[in-house]
Amino acid sequence: MQEKLRSDVIKHGVERAPHRSLLKAVGVTDNELEKPFIAIVNSYTNIVPGHIHLNTIADAAKAGVRSAGGVPFEFNTIAICDGIAMGHSGMKYSLPSRELIADSIETMIEAHKFDGMVMLTNCDKITPGMLIAAARLDIPTIFVTGGPMLAGFYEGKKVGLISVFEAVGNYSIGKMSEKELKKLEDVACPTCGSCSGLFTANTMSCLTEALGMSLPYCATTPATSSLKIRLAKESGERIVKMVYENLRPSNIMNRKSFENAIAVDMALGGSTNTIIHLTAIARELGIEIDLSVFDQISRIVPHVCDIYPGGKYMLEDLDRAGGIPALMKNISKFLDLDQLTVTGKSIKENIVDAKVLDTQIIRPLENPLHNEGGIAILRGNLAPNGAVIKTAAISEKNLYFKGPAIVFDSEEECTNAIFCGRIERGQVIVIRYEGPKGGPGMREMLSPTSAIVGMGLSDSVALVTDGRFSGGTRGPCIGHVSPEAYDGGPIAILQNGDIIEIDIRKRALNVRLSSKEIEERLKYWKRPEPKVKSTSYLRRYAKMVSSADKGCIIE
Repeated sequence: MQEKLRSDVIKHGVERAPHRSLLKAVGVTDNELEKPFIAIVNSYTNIVPGHIHLNTIADAAKAGVRSAGGVPFEFNTIAICDGIAMGHSGMKYSLPSRELIADSIETMIEAHKFDGMVMLTNCDKITPGMLIAAARLDIPTIFVTGGPMLAGFYEGKKVGLISVFEAVGNYSIGKMSEKELKKLEDVACPTCGSCSGLFTANTMSCLTEALGMSLPYCATTPATSSLKIRLAKESGERIVKMVYENLRPSNIMNRKSFENAIAVDMALGGSTNTIIHLTAIARELGIEIDLSVFDQISRIVPHVCDIYPGGKYMLEDLDRAGGIPALMKNISKFLDLDQLTVTGKSIKENIVDAKVLDTQIIRPLENPLHNEGGIAILRGNLAPNGAVIKTAAISEKNLYFKGPAIVFDSEEECTNAIFCGRIERGQVIVIRYEGPKGGPGMREMLSPTSAIVGMGLSDSVALVTDGRFSGGTRGPCIGHVSPEAYDGGPIAILQNGDIIEIDIRKRALNVRLSSKEIEERLKYWKRPEPKVKSTSYLRRYAKMVSSADKGCIIE
């Protein structure tokens, strides 16, 4: 048992009488001064559906801390809803918010010397931001992810947020009336929770569990389930024991556990955003994960989960099929099952009773959706440092695509061209200057990709960008092109009509230009003026952020 608590530095000794006085002002008793101080790090806000219920989860976690002999203190960090921020300048702030979240948690924890943390999170950048903070601070930490929302129903079919984004494209070409669009809008997001498909939020929740940082079944348990309350209570109880055991993130998250998480990601067919997040989290622990690691694992781990938007099942269905423990048991031959988790037990012990309860949702290894994982890393003269594609969401016939480029210098330019009917079948749409520095903030491109799907073009055009894609993106869409255009990457010198070749089986992304011609064009290239004011947080972020292949970390 740990003899000294971290919080003793603010509680013990004559010289800490002023500190104790302030603690007593918030109701702390003399008896509680001898107990572990536990931070309940809450990302509640009433504008984000995935977070609107987190105060209820927080109450349960605090009850668990108290019942186990700890003293809970709650504070908040920010949360951005990527769906609401999508398709306009607000999306520039989404990825940069990850660093603000990590920094704000570090600031609160170090200033008040908490002994442990319960992280209450759910959506896209909040979960990775909290994982970065956990890795950086390395004090006992447990995660409670808020859970997915339930699916909506429209005309007898399950629908979600992406259904609405894609319906805008349907409406623009007359396939859907405004009245029908309104009906879909009203039912697509029926409950609290993170959006119901395998987007970044739910993918990161699944990977948090796979890393060993949350209790089994936490990731897929719906936001509306009473089990989520019980898991929060159990997590509150468990964190107090973890403090006395001194069980820290660095004991749980190591290279093998990251490889486990990547394997789970490939089997799920999750969001491409996990690549920048896992890379950044590992970096905080001194673990370097090159893009080649993702591709190596993708080559051997099959894609076995048929989850929306690429598939037909929702997260609630994955939960019903056995959740992440069942999936990990299904792909156990690719995992290191001896890795430690927040339970104090190994993965092997955690999943011993897990079962796959529906083989249509979690398919057997001998009958996968795809023989390789759901994400691939592409390289070539257009992406010397790598690019990313979600192979789980494209058709077999688009594993090879070649066509002339049509080039845009912003998402807005591209979206306008799509809705104005300027995109032709067979073209490769290029959106540049949307990278971490050039955007700045590396926006997700869900609006143009959804419009392409809604207009029936998803199998006949490709899209290449130095920005990002939502986990909800479908079709041959390649993001994270590195180096980005703003750093003088080859994507910066593309011209309309240049022939781009995409070969996913060969993991290749090339433009049919010679090295000499690329070098010659780069001689005449000039970096554009920054898009944001000099006083903006985004301007500061752009000056310090690394490239996408390095995880978009602050350097």
